[in-house]
Amino acid sequence: MTFKPVLLVGVTLLTTGCASIVSGTSQPVSVETRSSTGAAVAGANCRLTNNKGTWFVTTPGSTTVNRSYEALNVRCEKDGAEPGQSVVNSSTKGMAFGNILFGGPIGAGVDMASGAAYDYPNLITVMMGSNTTVGTPAPEPPKK
Repeated sequence: MTFKPVLLVGVTLLTTGCASIVSGTSQPVSVETRSSTGAAVAGANCRLTNNKGTWFVTTPGSTTVNRSYEALNVRCEKDGAEPGQSVVNSSTKGMAFGNILFGGPIGAGVDMASGAAYDYPNLITVMMGSNTTVGTPAPEPPKK
């Protein structure tokens, strides 16, 4: 009879943090820059920032960023061109909701705090000379 509660606790502990185990707290993103006419602008220096860190890339290029509930701010500059800025909102991954059901509040809390529950688009396009916002903001994480 005491075996069932112990088994239940063990299974619960093993299934917490599903999003962080499956896809981790970081993700690769590619950045490209375009002019107002839509032509590719190569060689722009871009700075990507969120509350988990700062990364640099020259376009077209890729880097690995830390996932977060917070938006990823991307600012690109190139000599002879107006700077471009894009605010890229994160979205909540579907597996985060499954984690709430199967991993319980501990697993969901770990994934939300670590950023593993969120995703940015794989390709970020920054229009030089403009300020844009990409994506719908992720829902507010639960209050503690």
